[in-house]
Amino acid sequence: MIRVPAEPSGRLPEAWRHCVGTGRIDLALRRDYQDSLALVQRDIGFRYIRGHGLLSDGMGVYRPYEWEGTRRVRHSFTYVDQVLDAYQELGIRPFLELGFMPSELASGEQTVFWWRGNVTPPRSHREWAELVKATLTHLVDRHGLDEVRTWPIEVWNEPNLTDFWAGADLKAYLKLYEVTAHAVKEVDAALQVGGPAISPGADEWLDRFAEFAEERDVPVDFVSKHAYTSGPAQPVPFGVHQTLAPAEDLLDQFATPRARLKGTRLAEVPVHITEFNSSYCPDNPVHDTAFHAAYLAPVLARGGDLVDSFSYWTFSDMFEEAGVPTSLFHGGFGLLTHRQIRKPAYHLYAFMARMGPDLLARGEDHLVTRHPDGRVTVLAWAPVDPSGETPGPSRHRLRLNLPIKSRQAFVRRSGVDEEYGNARTAWQAMGSPRSPDAHQLAVLHEAAEPVRRHQRLPVEGGAVDLDLTLQRHEITLVEVTPVEDESPPWADERRLLGGQPR
Repeated sequence: MIRVPAEPSGRLPEAWRHCVGTGRIDLALRRDYQDSLALVQRDIGFRYIRGHGLLSDGMGVYRPYEWEGTRRVRHSFTYVDQVLDAYQELGIRPFLELGFMPSELASGEQTVFWWRGNVTPPRSHREWAELVKATLTHLVDRHGLDEVRTWPIEVWNEPNLTDFWAGADLKAYLKLYEVTAHAVKEVDAALQVGGPAISPGADEWLDRFAEFAEERDVPVDFVSKHAYTSGPAQPVPFGVHQTLAPAEDLLDQFATPRARLKGTRLAEVPVHITEFNSSYCPDNPVHDTAFHAAYLAPVLARGGDLVDSFSYWTFSDMFEEAGVPTSLFHGGFGLLTHRQIRKPAYHLYAFMARMGPDLLARGEDHLVTRHPDGRVTVLAWAPVDPSGETPGPSRHRLRLNLPIKSRQAFVRRSGVDEEYGNARTAWQAMGSPRSPDAHQLAVLHEAAEPVRRHQRLPVEGGAVDLDLTLQRHEITLVEVTPVEDESPPWADERRLLGGQPR
């Protein structure tokens, strides 16, 4: 029995909710995307959203033309406004990523993804700086300076990888960063700019980035990097499988920037993990499983101790980097499938959103918080075996002694495991239809509902004993509420069918 203290140890960090990832941002022009984000915001409520492609051709911002024998550039914000207005209506702010390169400003033809984002440096850093300044000036004019000052502005995405930055050229990236950061500050000195948005395995870039910022006196308001735990890809048609490191490896990656930047000028700036997940592939079936939710639960519980934010990649399977998905469940990054089918990881985030602000206890398999009204909330998860060598324990028991100020406690439990709250299991049982019809979709939405249970427990000595048995790969949310019993004195269940009262 674990005795949970009555007094909080502090506040539960909300770094897990600060930001969420998205496919390229022009997808926000689509109805399914906006419907999906509306659902996510209703149940979870992320603060910021980050995606690629703000300046790519699909957004149509950079529009060169010739007039009277002179080359000129028009900056058009038609789609930018529609996207950001949609975000504003849904209560979420942009975490701006400046990229990729407009093809007519690019120095080369190398592209990435099915939608061909150009990943070469600008052929004119002056025109790039003008593009950055024009974009931010427009956003300030439209949304107000005080608002845009709250939007982090990240320079590029994973420049340490040749797929995302031609030649993974550090010197060329630092040049781009310097030009961009000064352009941002020309618009307003209080705008937040940062980078280098590196992928795992390139932490030496943090050292060089910090040295460069100090040597050149380059503005850096935050540091960003990404975190994933999957090994080499084992491809199958329209999918991939990978080994996984334990989830604690994500926490180790979160801790890296502060450790490496200690003693540098960047030691105290905010650290944002602007992408994280298990697999870095958008077609790995592990993303759709109950295992995945239980695997990530300890990361959400503890990640806020290490960084200012860690952004789940991504909120929806509306994501086309590898092409248009060929099946409803295809291993996409999203918390939601197309058509808003909720995955187990979605419920993990929705459960976290129902936790209280006061942190009472944390352990290897649980997180306990309290609300201002006296409710105590418990998030618990079954241990997993990330090696895949075993299926993990079929049962996991957790016993907690929780402080409650009442004589009785109402217990509400919501759970997700291999069977319940797991639409993928139902989808497989119905034959894995690639494009479910209306009836099948209705069944899958129903199957995605967590299992719910209710009971009343006695409180003794200011505490209630909670005895939980979790199924394999289960995550469960338990809300324990003090009971004020208002039952009338004549209430007696034996009288329902005419029996004699007590």
